Amino acid sequence: MSVQISSINNEEFNKAIELAGYSYDSIQDIFCSILNPWQRNVGYCRLYDEAAAPLGMIIDSEPIYFQYNEKKWMIGFWKGQYDLVTGCEIGVYNEGINLKIPGVINGTFYKCATDKDLLQMSCTLKKNGKTLFTRQGKHWWLTGFKLGEFSEPSELTMDVQITLKDKLMLEGFISGLKNAGYSNHEFSAIENTVRFVFDTPHSPQPITRTPTMDRIIQKKNEVLCTTYQEITSQFDNLEDKLIALKEQAPEIYQKIFKIGKTKQQFEIYGSILLVVITLIGAYVSSRLINGQGKKDASGKHN
Repeated sequence: MSVQISSINNEEFNKAIELAGYSYDSIQDIFCSILNPWQRNVGYCRLYDEAAAPLGMIIDSEPIYFQYNEKKWMIGFWKGQYDLVTGCEIGVYNEGINLKIPGVINGTFYKCATDKDLLQMSCTLKKNGKTLFTRQGKHWWLTGFKLGEFSEPSELTMDVQITLKDKLMLEGFISGLKNAGYSNHEFSAIENTVRFVFDTPHSPQPITRTPTMDRIIQKKNEVLCTTYQEITSQFDNLEDKLIALKEQAPEIYQKIFKIGKTKQQFEIYGSILLVVITLIGAYVSSRLINGQGKKDASGKHN
Protein backbone atom coordinates (compact mmCIF):
# COMPACT_ATOMS: atom_id res chain seq x y z
CA MET A 1 0.00 0.00 0.00
CA SER A 2 1.41 3.38 -0.95
CA VAL A 3 1.64 6.08 1.70
CA GLN A 4 0.82 9.69 0.87
CA ILE A 5 3.60 11.80 2.33
CA SER A 6 4.30 15.51 2.40
CA SER A 7 7.59 17.19 1.66
CA ILE A 8 10.20 18.34 4.16
CA ASN A 9 11.98 21.66 3.75
CA ASN A 10 15.69 20.76 3.78
CA GLU A 11 16.71 24.25 4.84
CA GLU A 12 14.33 24.17 7.81
CA PHE A 13 15.49 20.68 8.79
CA ASN A 14 19.17 21.63 8.60
CA LYS A 15 18.50 24.73 10.68
CA ALA A 16 16.64 22.68 13.28
CA ILE A 17 19.49 20.16 13.46
CA GLU A 18 22.01 22.99 13.79
CA LEU A 19 19.99 24.50 16.63
CA ALA A 20 20.15 21.08 18.30
CA GLY A 21 23.95 21.32 18.05
CA TYR A 22 24.65 19.00 15.12
CA SER A 23 25.25 18.63 11.41
CA TYR A 24 24.55 15.68 9.11
CA ASP A 25 27.31 13.70 7.37
CA SER A 26 25.58 12.19 4.33
CA ILE A 27 28.63 10.09 3.38
CA GLN A 28 28.65 8.13 6.64
CA ASP A 29 24.95 8.71 7.40
CA ILE A 30 25.66 10.07 10.88
CA PHE A 31 25.00 13.19 12.91
CA CYS A 32 28.00 15.08 14.31
CA SER A 33 28.40 17.89 16.81
CA ILE A 34 29.29 21.33 15.43
CA LEU A 35 32.07 23.45 16.95
CA ASN A 36 29.87 25.97 18.72
CA PRO A 37 26.62 24.30 19.77
CA TRP A 38 24.52 25.31 22.77
CA GLN A 39 26.18 22.44 24.67
CA ARG A 40 29.41 24.46 24.75
CA ASN A 41 27.85 26.80 27.30
CA VAL A 42 26.97 24.20 29.94
CA GLY A 43 30.32 22.60 30.81
CA TYR A 44 30.53 19.21 32.48
CA CYS A 45 30.10 17.61 35.87
CA ARG A 46 29.50 14.05 36.97
CA LEU A 47 25.84 14.79 37.67
CA TYR A 48 25.23 14.96 33.91
CA ASP A 49 26.27 11.33 33.57
CA GLU A 50 24.00 10.38 36.44
CA ALA A 51 21.08 11.89 34.51
CA ALA A 52 21.76 9.92 31.32
CA ALA A 53 20.14 6.56 32.11
CA PRO A 54 16.88 7.93 33.57
CA LEU A 55 16.52 10.11 30.45
CA GLY A 56 16.90 7.18 28.05
CA MET A 57 20.67 6.96 27.42
CA ILE A 58 22.49 3.76 28.36
CA ILE A 59 26.10 4.73 27.78
CA ASP A 60 29.52 3.77 29.11
CA SER A 61 31.57 6.68 30.44
CA GLU A 62 35.33 7.00 30.90
CA PRO A 63 36.41 10.36 32.41
CA ILE A 64 40.18 10.92 32.46
CA TYR A 65 41.28 13.52 35.03
CA PHE A 66 44.66 15.24 35.10
CA GLN A 67 46.50 18.48 35.82
CA TYR A 68 48.14 20.64 33.16
CA ASN A 69 49.35 24.25 33.26
CA GLU A 70 47.97 24.70 36.78
CA LYS A 71 44.46 23.75 35.63
CA LYS A 72 42.28 20.75 36.30
CA TRP A 73 41.43 18.97 33.03
CA MET A 74 39.00 16.21 32.14
CA ILE A 75 38.91 14.47 28.77
CA GLY A 76 35.86 12.23 28.69
CA PHE A 77 34.84 9.31 26.49
CA TRP A 78 31.32 7.96 26.05
CA LYS A 79 29.77 5.21 23.93
CA GLY A 80 26.42 3.46 23.85
CA GLN A 81 22.74 3.89 23.07
CA TYR A 82 21.42 7.44 23.17
CA ASP A 83 17.70 6.77 22.90
CA LEU A 84 17.17 6.46 19.12
CA VAL A 85 20.86 6.47 18.12
CA THR A 86 24.05 4.52 18.68
CA GLY A 87 26.94 6.89 19.21
CA CYS A 88 30.13 8.01 20.87
CA GLU A 89 31.74 11.19 22.18
CA ILE A 90 35.08 12.67 23.15
CA GLY A 91 34.84 15.84 25.24
CA VAL A 92 37.63 18.19 26.36
CA TYR A 93 37.04 20.23 29.53
CA ASN A 94 39.22 22.28 31.88
CA GLU A 95 39.31 25.01 34.54
CA GLY A 96 37.75 22.60 37.01
CA ILE A 97 36.13 24.20 40.06
CA ASN A 98 35.56 22.15 43.21
CA LEU A 99 31.99 22.07 44.48
CA LYS A 100 31.91 20.78 48.04
CA ILE A 101 29.26 21.00 50.74
CA PRO A 102 29.40 18.24 53.37
CA GLY A 103 26.47 15.91 52.89
CA VAL A 104 25.30 17.70 49.73
CA ILE A 105 27.89 17.43 46.94
CA ASN A 106 31.55 16.67 46.51
CA GLY A 107 32.70 17.02 42.90
CA THR A 108 34.17 19.24 40.22
CA PHE A 109 32.51 21.39 37.56
CA TYR A 110 34.46 21.90 34.33
CA LYS A 111 34.19 24.46 31.55
CA CYS A 112 34.23 23.36 27.91
CA ALA A 113 37.60 23.94 26.26
CA THR A 114 38.01 27.27 24.49
CA ASP A 115 39.33 27.62 20.94
CA LYS A 116 42.91 27.89 22.15
CA ASP A 117 42.55 24.51 23.85
CA LEU A 118 41.06 22.53 20.95
CA LEU A 119 42.80 19.20 20.36
CA GLN A 120 43.33 17.13 17.23
CA MET A 121 41.33 13.95 17.84
CA SER A 122 39.95 10.95 16.02
CA CYS A 123 37.81 7.98 16.93
CA THR A 124 36.41 4.94 15.16
CA LEU A 125 33.29 3.40 16.62
CA LYS A 126 32.98 -0.35 16.06
CA LYS A 127 30.11 -2.70 16.82
CA ASN A 128 31.14 -6.31 17.35
CA GLY A 129 34.33 -5.52 15.43
CA LYS A 130 32.58 -3.90 12.44
CA THR A 131 33.19 -0.19 11.84
CA LEU A 132 30.09 1.99 12.13
CA PHE A 133 31.85 5.31 11.43
CA THR A 134 35.01 7.34 11.90
CA ARG A 135 35.36 10.92 13.10
CA GLN A 136 38.37 13.20 13.18
CA GLY A 137 39.14 16.87 13.57
CA LYS A 138 40.42 19.64 15.83
CA HIS A 139 37.62 19.97 18.32
CA TRP A 140 36.54 20.14 21.95
CA TRP A 141 33.60 17.72 21.46
CA LEU A 142 34.05 15.10 18.75
CA THR A 143 30.93 12.98 18.27
CA GLY A 144 29.07 10.67 15.93
CA PHE A 145 25.52 9.30 16.15
CA LYS A 146 23.98 6.61 13.93
CA LEU A 147 20.22 7.06 13.62
CA GLY A 148 18.03 3.98 14.15
CA GLU A 149 20.98 1.74 15.12
CA PHE A 150 20.41 -0.23 18.33
CA SER A 151 23.39 -1.40 20.38
CA GLU A 152 24.36 -2.53 23.81
CA PRO A 153 27.33 -0.51 25.14
CA SER A 154 29.25 -3.78 25.60
CA GLU A 155 29.05 -4.39 21.83
CA LEU A 156 30.84 -1.14 21.09
CA THR A 157 34.50 -0.15 21.10
CA MET A 158 36.18 3.16 20.34
CA ASP A 159 39.59 3.33 18.72
CA VAL A 160 40.83 6.67 20.07
CA GLN A 161 43.71 8.91 19.02
CA ILE A 162 44.42 12.30 20.63
CA THR A 163 47.30 14.69 20.02
CA LEU A 164 48.05 16.66 23.18
CA LYS A 165 49.55 20.14 23.16
CA ASP A 166 53.02 19.20 24.33
CA LYS A 167 54.98 16.58 26.21
CA LEU A 168 53.89 17.93 29.59
CA MET A 169 50.22 17.59 28.66
CA LEU A 170 50.85 14.12 27.25
CA GLU A 171 52.43 13.06 30.53
CA GLY A 172 49.48 14.48 32.44
CA PHE A 173 46.95 12.64 30.30
CA ILE A 174 48.87 9.36 30.56
CA SER A 175 48.97 9.81 34.33
CA GLY A 176 45.18 10.22 34.18
CA LEU A 177 44.83 7.04 32.14
CA LYS A 178 46.87 5.10 34.68
CA ASN A 179 44.90 6.56 37.59
CA ALA A 180 41.72 5.39 35.85
CA GLY A 181 43.13 1.85 35.71
CA TYR A 182 44.81 1.57 32.29
CA SER A 183 48.04 -0.40 32.24
CA ASN A 184 51.02 0.40 30.04
CA HIS A 185 50.13 -2.23 27.44
CA GLU A 186 46.63 -0.73 26.94
CA PHE A 187 47.85 2.49 25.31
CA SER A 188 50.72 3.74 23.16
CA ALA A 189 52.26 7.17 22.63
CA ILE A 190 54.35 8.58 19.80
CA GLU A 191 55.59 12.15 20.23
CA ASN A 192 52.54 13.95 21.69
CA THR A 193 49.91 11.56 20.33
CA VAL A 194 48.32 8.84 22.45
CA ARG A 195 46.26 5.91 21.17
CA PHE A 196 44.07 3.44 23.04
CA VAL A 197 40.86 1.45 22.75
CA PHE A 198 37.89 2.31 24.93
CA ASP A 199 36.14 -1.03 25.44
CA THR A 200 35.08 -2.07 28.94
CA PRO A 201 35.19 1.04 31.17
CA HIS A 202 37.89 1.16 33.81
CA SER A 203 36.13 3.94 35.72
CA PRO A 204 33.22 3.48 38.13
CA GLN A 205 29.97 3.97 36.22
CA PRO A 206 27.10 6.25 37.30
CA ILE A 207 25.04 4.78 40.11
CA THR A 208 21.97 5.08 37.86
CA ARG A 209 23.43 2.39 35.57
CA THR A 210 21.81 -0.54 37.35
CA PRO A 211 20.89 -3.84 35.61
CA THR A 212 17.20 -3.06 36.07
CA MET A 213 17.53 0.46 34.69
CA ASP A 214 19.57 -0.78 31.72
CA ARG A 215 17.04 -3.48 30.91
CA ILE A 216 14.01 -1.18 31.07
CA ILE A 217 15.53 1.69 29.10
CA GLN A 218 17.17 -0.55 26.49
CA LYS A 219 13.89 -2.34 25.84
CA LYS A 220 12.32 1.02 25.07
CA ASN A 221 15.29 2.05 22.92
CA GLU A 222 15.16 -1.21 20.95
CA VAL A 223 11.46 -0.70 20.21
CA LEU A 224 12.19 2.83 18.96
CA CYS A 225 14.97 1.62 16.66
CA THR A 226 12.94 -1.33 15.37
CA THR A 227 10.01 0.97 14.56
CA TYR A 228 12.39 3.37 12.80
CA GLN A 229 13.86 0.56 10.70
CA GLU A 230 10.42 -0.80 9.77
CA ILE A 231 9.18 2.58 8.59
CA THR A 232 12.33 3.64 6.72
CA SER A 233 13.65 0.35 5.32
CA GLN A 234 12.28 1.01 1.81
CA PHE A 235 14.10 4.35 1.48
CA ASP A 236 17.78 4.93 0.70
CA ASN A 237 18.17 8.60 1.65
CA LEU A 238 17.58 10.62 4.80
CA GLU A 239 15.06 13.01 3.30
CA ASP A 240 12.64 10.24 2.30
CA LYS A 241 13.13 8.53 5.65
CA LEU A 242 12.29 11.72 7.50
CA ILE A 243 9.18 12.32 5.41
CA ALA A 244 7.94 8.82 6.19
CA LEU A 245 8.69 9.24 9.89
CA LYS A 246 6.96 12.61 10.05
CA GLU A 247 3.80 11.07 8.63
CA GLN A 248 3.79 7.67 10.33
CA ALA A 249 5.62 8.23 13.61
CA PRO A 250 5.81 11.95 14.46
CA GLU A 251 6.93 11.16 18.01
CA ILE A 252 10.04 9.42 16.62
CA TYR A 253 10.58 12.20 14.09
CA GLN A 254 10.74 14.73 16.95
CA LYS A 255 13.34 12.63 18.77
CA ILE A 256 15.76 13.23 15.90
CA PHE A 257 16.03 16.82 17.10
CA LYS A 258 17.07 15.62 20.56
CA ILE A 259 20.11 13.57 19.57
CA GLY A 260 22.67 12.74 22.25
CA LYS A 261 22.65 14.44 25.61
CA THR A 262 19.55 16.59 25.69
CA LYS A 263 18.77 20.05 27.03
CA GLN A 264 16.50 18.39 29.58
CA GLN A 265 19.49 16.55 31.02
CA PHE A 266 21.52 19.74 31.36
CA GLU A 267 18.57 21.80 32.59
CA ILE A 268 17.80 19.36 35.40
CA TYR A 269 21.30 19.28 36.76
CA GLY A 270 22.08 22.85 35.75
CA SER A 271 19.34 23.88 38.18
CA ILE A 272 20.85 21.63 40.85
CA LEU A 273 24.28 23.16 40.24
CA LEU A 274 22.85 26.66 40.56
CA VAL A 275 21.34 25.72 43.92
CA VAL A 276 24.60 24.09 45.00
CA ILE A 277 26.68 27.14 44.05
CA THR A 278 24.22 29.35 45.94
CA LEU A 279 24.50 27.07 48.98
CA ILE A 280 28.28 27.17 48.76
CA GLY A 281 28.17 30.96 48.75
CA ALA A 282 25.83 30.99 51.75
CA TYR A 283 27.96 28.37 53.53
CA VAL A 284 31.18 30.34 53.03
CA SER A 285 29.52 33.60 54.05
CA SER A 286 28.13 31.95 57.17
CA ARG A 287 31.56 30.61 58.13
CA LEU A 288 33.12 34.04 57.59
CA ILE A 289 30.41 35.79 59.59
CA ASN A 290 30.60 33.26 62.43
CA GLY A 291 34.36 33.44 62.43
CA GLN A 292 34.30 37.24 62.55
CA GLY A 293 31.68 37.15 65.29
CA LYS A 294 33.84 34.88 67.40
CA LYS A 295 36.82 37.13 66.81
CA ASP A 296 34.87 40.22 67.85
CA ALA A 297 33.64 38.52 71.01
CA SER A 298 36.92 37.00 72.14
CA GLY A 299 39.47 39.17 70.45
CA LYS A 300 40.89 36.25 68.55
CA HIS A 301 39.86 33.52 66.15
CA ASN A 302 38.89 30.09 67.48
